[in-house]
Amino acid sequence: MTKPPAWAKTAADWVPLIAFFVVNKTHGFLPATAVLVAGSLAAAALLWVMERRLPIMALVTAGLVGLFGGLTLWFQDETFVKLKPTIAYLGLAAAVLGSLWLKRPLLRALLGGGMALTDEGWRLLSVRFGLFFLAMAGINEVVWRTQSTDLWVDFKVFGGIGLTILFIATQLPLIKRHAVEEVKSSNV
Repeated sequence: MTKPPAWAKTAADWVPLIAFFVVNKTHGFLPATAVLVAGSLAAAALLWVMERRLPIMALVTAGLVGLFGGLTLWFQDETFVKLKPTIAYLGLAAAVLGSLWLKRPLLRALLGGGMALTDEGWRLLSVRFGLFFLAMAGINEVVWRTQSTDLWVDFKVFGGIGLTILFIATQLPLIKRHAVEEVKSSNV
């Protein structure tokens, strides 16, 4: 198994969402939802072909988009796809916060290869991410229930991503404060 090029994962994450945005603007919400479902399933298939395994987040994303997008198309009701982010965020919050209760921080398992933090750092970061996911679920509910579908799509594509980037940036001081410095071997 060869590692896929870096662009493949990025494309799998972004192309279906961008296509959803563009098709919503040009052809409406239901055709955009069909494109989102097809694009998410195609992205998962592409990752499977390239890696011979399906990353858990790609599997969850394709499953949720397939389920809620399929319900939206079947019943011709936008509500289902608009609920998907809320349910996904609540699921993430439950997983992250629940893993703390089990004393097995999920974030450490997911991100531990990319950074080393103290136990307290992982705990604090997990609490913050859990609360962020709860807040994002609430924000999605407010936006889809009080705003137009077009504004919700704009928020889904740009607002949610912008808030996530902003949130991660605000966590950098915590990460720096709780980073575990590598033990440097010295040749004496």
